[in-house]
Amino acid sequence: MAVSLSKHCFFKFPSKLSNFSPNFNTTFSSIISKRHFNLFALYPSCNSHNPRYGNRNGGTSKANISAVATDFTEADTVSKEEEKYGEAHNEKILLPTNESSEGLLRIRHTCAHVMAMAVQKLYPDAKVTIGPWIENGFYYDFDMEPLTDKDLKRIKKEMDRIIRRKLPLVREEVSRDEAQRRIVSVNEPYKMEILESIKEDPITIYHIGNEWWDLCAGPHVESTGHINSKAVELESVAGAYWRGDIHKPMLQRIYGTAWENEEQLKAYLHLKEEAKRRDHRRIGQDLDLFSIQDEAGGGLVFWHPKGAIIRHIIEDAWKIMHIQHGYDLLYTPHVAKADLWKISGHLDFYKENMYDQMEIEEELYQLRPMNCPYHILVYKRKLHSYRAFPIRVAELGTVYRYELSGSLHGLFRVRGFTQDDAHIFCLDDQIKDEIRGVLDLTEEILLKFGFDKYEVNLSTRPEKAVGGDEIWEKATSALEEALNDKGWSYQIDEGGGAFYGPKIDLKIEDALGRKWQCSTIQVDFNLPQRFDITYVDSNQEKKRPIMIHRAVLGSLERFFGVLIEHYAGDFPLWLSPIQARILPVTNTQLEFCNEVNRRLKSKGIRSEVCSGERLPKLIRTSEKLKIPLMAVVGPKEVETQTVTVRSRFGGELGTMAIDDFISKMKHAIENRKFF
Repeated sequence: MAVSLSKHCFFKFPSKLSNFSPNFNTTFSSIISKRHFNLFALYPSCNSHNPRYGNRNGGTSKANISAVATDFTEADTVSKEEEKYGEAHNEKILLPTNESSEGLLRIRHTCAHVMAMAVQKLYPDAKVTIGPWIENGFYYDFDMEPLTDKDLKRIKKEMDRIIRRKLPLVREEVSRDEAQRRIVSVNEPYKMEILESIKEDPITIYHIGNEWWDLCAGPHVESTGHINSKAVELESVAGAYWRGDIHKPMLQRIYGTAWENEEQLKAYLHLKEEAKRRDHRRIGQDLDLFSIQDEAGGGLVFWHPKGAIIRHIIEDAWKIMHIQHGYDLLYTPHVAKADLWKISGHLDFYKENMYDQMEIEEELYQLRPMNCPYHILVYKRKLHSYRAFPIRVAELGTVYRYELSGSLHGLFRVRGFTQDDAHIFCLDDQIKDEIRGVLDLTEEILLKFGFDKYEVNLSTRPEKAVGGDEIWEKATSALEEALNDKGWSYQIDEGGGAFYGPKIDLKIEDALGRKWQCSTIQVDFNLPQRFDITYVDSNQEKKRPIMIHRAVLGSLERFFGVLIEHYAGDFPLWLSPIQARILPVTNTQLEFCNEVNRRLKSKGIRSEVCSGERLPKLIRTSEKLKIPLMAVVGPKEVETQTVTVRSRFGGELGTMAIDDFISKMKHAIENRKFF
């Protein structure tokens, strides 16, 4: 069921699929303009898994320049790559998910087994480990010699032969001792370790014909003949540590994708190519937005001038909206005494993600992984009356977390990042209104940056939790009521809350239909107790307040990466780091161009002059750098005190007086519209 509200589309999901993505078919829809995809295909951000066997065998994740007043050559300003992706495409392909199609899930899981069988036929010494289905296909990890792309082609051909033989998939139940005997007989040490982790009996095994078997809970198709080999493709091979532990063997992980038919595979591959074109790491380098310097260390982001101006715009908008919504802004230190992190519990529960402590004047200090304890210290500086509530504080706080080098990924996984963090201290009966206020603010901020489709999840009390039943029920009900008041549909993740309180998680959908975890709202019963924070109620008794953690963007680095990929680097005029570039036909017009540039900058417009090349090349370069507007100046423009304006999105817009050009730009920027 979809509910529309303020241009938002929210989906109602099955309450039992806490680790699954929405249970509906997703649409790979048409391109709606020459330069911008609007592809509504859902690719779940979390991997599905079999609740019994866990990771054992379930998943874990053109416009030509026309003659103007001056004389210059026409230039083709749109690259072949943009033309390729900008062609109108009206065909709609339904791309099912593992959750919307059990048949597809069975195909993908079976493909993992077929691939493992093919690998062991071609490489008899290869040892198998796990082979789950994942969001777009499957993978399997092998302890074997390194593989190449050429090897993948051999493996795929062997898979095709197995599929053509239409071998049955047969389920068998055996005792633990029998399973152990069989594993020893085929010398599969990793399977023995997996067997030891299985607590339930009997043990289930799936056979492919009489030739290959694997410990597995299923499900699978009845026969390999139910797989369309033309809808299966092996995509890549990568290294992966066994159990994700760097101290354990490095394995060869083969990724594959599988679909119900060839049309779905083609649609997926098309989307994959578009995602590759939008990769924020490539665009960030091409547009000179940011870098990660080896000399400084992995996972540490350098914001270049053009990226930094976008960050400034994001931060400025964030601060203004928070002040309007009653938040007080904070700035707090990047380090603190290690004892602070003992009180908060981070040294007990989060130490592996924290950097080593440093000794200063015989005391230990710690780089902060979180901002929460700092905000609590600000709260504790004085005793509060119940009349002061709610108290809302917010900070763009930079934190540092240790991540393995192999897990670092552009702006999406880094070691130092800035959270748009905020905390609300409130009374029990204020929780609902405060949550509703956070939801309203979240919608306002995300809409500002072009995101209007969300997936919402409400996570409830886990088995192990702090706080009594009454406060958990009250807080969870408050979250539900706030979501219902907002009119948002949501999925309930039973038992998926943090040990310290229930939470709401919100994923935004980008232009390709991918979901990105950004916003989170968490009620916390733990830290107020650990730090012993109180307030004075109407009876002059000390009580403990409710603490709400919340972030809208998540981290500025990750959100910027999502923004880059959402817009493919083609930022809207109001957000573009350079909004207009002034181009002289010859250097004779440079003085006038510089004057136009000064006038634009004086009105707050981000502009620059570019010269030194022939005009067609200047235009091509500006197009390549995705600059929204170009103002061409030749002899006639100088004579008439005008500019000839060209838009990346609308082509040539004609000749305008300078004041008119500025006025139109200001109007478009202020109203967040195209020029």
